[in-house]
Amino acid sequence: MKRIVIVGATSGIGLEVARLCIRAGWRVGAAGRRKEALEALRSEAPGQVETETIDITRDDAPERLARLVERLGGMEIYFHASGIGSRNTALRPDIELNTLRTNGEGFVRMVTAAFGHFRSHGGGRIAVISSIAGTKGLGSAPAYSATKRMQNTYIDALAQLSRMENCGIRFTDIRPGFVATPLLSGDGRYPMLMRTEKVAARIMHVLRHPRRRVVIDRRYALMVFFWKLIPEWLWERLNIRKDD
Repeated sequence: MKRIVIVGATSGIGLEVARLCIRAGWRVGAAGRRKEALEALRSEAPGQVETETIDITRDDAPERLARLVERLGGMEIYFHASGIGSRNTALRPDIELNTLRTNGEGFVRMVTAAFGHFRSHGGGRIAVISSIAGTKGLGSAPAYSATKRMQNTYIDALAQLSRMENCGIRFTDIRPGFVATPLLSGDGRYPMLMRTEKVAARIMHVLRHPRRRVVIDRRYALMVFFWKLIPEWLWERLNIRKDD
């Protein structure tokens, strides 16, 4: 029976993936900030689910993760689904800095904690949800796209470190396009918006059949391919934004 820890399991993609893991018969360690949502998930399968309230921006988050893993009886997969993002053309400092704290500081805090666990337990898999937004700097969401690029690069660096140390840790960088989750609610209409259930099903397939890097879905994979070909001078002149 697989044992997976999902940080960010209280809503959106993380919650849907947790439910798919339960249906697959896996043991699930569910973590997030909202205790009520975690308890509701646990009530769906009390014999398979362990929970822990974790705020990834707090210093005690790695300790809480360790407690969750212990109650779960170990873990083979760490899945990081926690993150925030906002359209912020006004460059409000509170939005930008909060995004950095969660997607930057919080991401590093949790992924390094998972790396440390696997390093001392013979290996495992770290899977993270980053975003296609890390491909280029998006003027409508500067901190979000910057932190997603950082996440991509950070995973690349840890993958190399794992190979250098031969510690058996493998990585999966999952880069969705726009998904209909609470993250985007109330922030206008987005093109090619994908259903959460569809994205979660694709992620579950990737967790079962691991890949190093995957863009969800094919339309976004094609879009990202062409984004990478656009020279800097032209990119800066493009008006890339959601529909108001």
